[in-house]
Amino acid sequence: QVQPAESGGGLVQAGGSLRLSCAASGRTFSSYGIGWFRQAPGKQREFVAAIGRTGSAPYYADSVKDRFTISRDNAKNTVYLQMNSLKPEGTALYYCAVDRIGYFRDYEGAARTDDYDYWGQGTQVTVSS
Repeated sequence: QVQPAESGGGLVQAGGSLRLSCAASGRTFSSYGIGWFRQAPGKQREFVAAIGRTGSAPYYADSVKDRFTISRDNAKNTVYLQMNSLKPEGTALYYCAVDRIGYFRDYEGAARTDDYDYWGQGTQVTVSS
C-alpha cells in the first residue's frame, strides 16, 4: 500500500507562485509515475501534470503549460509541482496520485484518472484576484 501526501498549498495572489510537494513512502518510489490533478468546487477533477519514473518527458495540461513545472527527487521520495503566474481559475484542491507502472505511453495515458492506483487527500490552493 502506498499513501501519497500532498503539502504546500495556501493562499496566494494572482501572479504569485507556490510549490506543491507529493511525498510517498516505500523503497519503490523511484519506480512510480506521479500525476497531479485538481478539482474546483462543482467541477470535475482535471489533469494538471504527470511525470514518469525516469523524470523525462513530463506531460502538462494546456492550461498550465509554460507556467507549471513538475519534477522529482527520488532520493527524497518526493515529486514537486512548481506553479508560477497563478490565476484565480487555478483555485482548487490539488491531488497527487501514484501510478505503479511508472510509465506513461502518451498524454492520454498520463491524464486518465482510472490508471492511477493511489491518491492523496489533497492540498488546497486559493488564488485571489
